[in-house]
Amino acid sequence: MRRAGLVVNRALNAVAAEARIGITTTELDAVAYEVIKSAGATPSFLNYGQVPGQPGFPAVTCISVNEEIVHGIPSDRALADGDLVSVDCGAIVDGWHGDAAISILVGEPAAAVRELTEATRGSLWAGIGAARLGGHVSDISAAVESHVRGQAGTPYGIVTDFTGHGIGSAMHQPPDVPNHGRAGRGPRITEGLCLAVEPMLTLGRPDNVTLDDEWTVVTRDGSVACHWEHTMTVTAHGTWVLTAADGGEAELDRLGVPYGPLAD
Repeated sequence: MRRAGLVVNRALNAVAAEARIGITTTELDAVAYEVIKSAGATPSFLNYGQVPGQPGFPAVTCISVNEEIVHGIPSDRALADGDLVSVDCGAIVDGWHGDAAISILVGEPAAAVRELTEATRGSLWAGIGAARLGGHVSDISAAVESHVRGQAGTPYGIVTDFTGHGIGSAMHQPPDVPNHGRAGRGPRITEGLCLAVEPMLTLGRPDNVTLDDEWTVVTRDGSVACHWEHTMTVTAHGTWVLTAADGGEAELDRLGVPYGPLAD
């Protein structure tokens, strides 16, 4: 899973390097696909959900712009000055999955949009930092919510209809990892459990609707949304972020959380 996570990390970094005013989201999707293909990995998202009579997701990445929260389908939409672009990517190596998302600011975004991005990323790391062996998955949820509620200024909407998830030999596995709730509840965090933690915040209300393409989820009030995600685990030595280039060491050190890779 670490190998898959590093492929995802490289794909997202490549997309971020190419994101600019005028480029289309389809072109960005092609950038991620080239990284995944050149690594000998398989895209997790392409054809995801495919069943007889239903084609599945049609791209390698989910690219969600502004009011789109998650599952945006890459298209000929060109990025514009001030856009907030959330890019979600998954890869499979030897049957094991990595899954992560970043949000990219294009051009000169409004201050409120920049602050939303920082708050969402901060809540991701607050959640990751709350995970401990023997603790509960809801400890992560409570830490995400606490970080968001503690932000000064404009209150953010926490999207509760979509959650993080367990991950391993399949992209989505139990348990769910909500972005709100009380600590000390639900499944225990045990050695070997891998989780995708992924807060989604909005500048308005969290209410959302799925578009007619049956994938793209947008805010009902048209407010800007943001999404960050990492795949992580807790070892006997500490926390290991499988989709971070440094395994999460820098952020975990800032939080005072032990860094515990099995090998790196």
